[in-house]
Parts: sequence; structure tokens; C-alpha cells
Amino acid sequence: MNYFVLGTNNLEASTRFYNRLFDATEFHQTFSTDRMSFWQGEDVESAFAIALPFNGKAATFGNGTMIGFTVENAKEVSRLYKLAIQLGGRCEGEPKIRGPRFSAYARDLDNNKLCFGSLL
Repeated sequence: MNYFVLGTNNLEASTRFYNRLFDATEFHQTFSTDRMSFWQGEDVESAFAIALPFNGKAATFGNGTMIGFTVENAKEVSRLYKLAIQLGGRCEGEPKIRGPRFSAYARDLDNNKLCFGSLL
């Protein structure tokens, strides 16, 4: 994957949410404009961004759309899930084993669905 962008209706609040969420991960904010914020991992080949929609209309979440973040272990899955909830996100599935992965699901401040997962 080259990059993934989620829409936001409040760039400042969403940037704070993701900066705090990614604080102890390999993702770091690398670039920001008046309508977008970008984070990249150490591999710098992939990026995650939030943006005010180009068309000027309200950002909405996609029903069935989800972004998954692979992390190193179940402890990190649980930490990120709990942190997302503490930062104002909403539970979509508590941490547990699902198939070959340990995963958890949360919604961000704009109702975008996030998954944190690790291989068993």
C-alpha cells in the first residue's frame, strides 16, 4: 500500500487524536498543510493521512470501510485500542483472538473504523 487517507471534519482535533495514538509507535507525523496531516512509518514507503475533503463537503465514514494497522504483539493491540477509546474513540470490538490474529476495533473521532492486529 502506498498511502491511505481518511476524511475529517476537524483537522486540529483529528491530528491531536492520531499524534497521541501513534506516539509510541513507528508512525510519526511528517508533514501537514492547512487541509491534511501525514504520518509515515520507518519504511517511509507507506503513509497514513487525514484530510478535509477536497470537494469542501462534510467528511463521512464509509460503511464497510476500515483501515488495519499491523502491530508487533497482542499487548500493543490492547494498548492502542484502550488509548483510542481514552482519546474519544468508540469501541467496535474489544481485543481478542479472531482467526489467526489478535485484534481490536475502534472508531476515531470522525467515525472511521480502525483495526489494530497482530499475528498469533
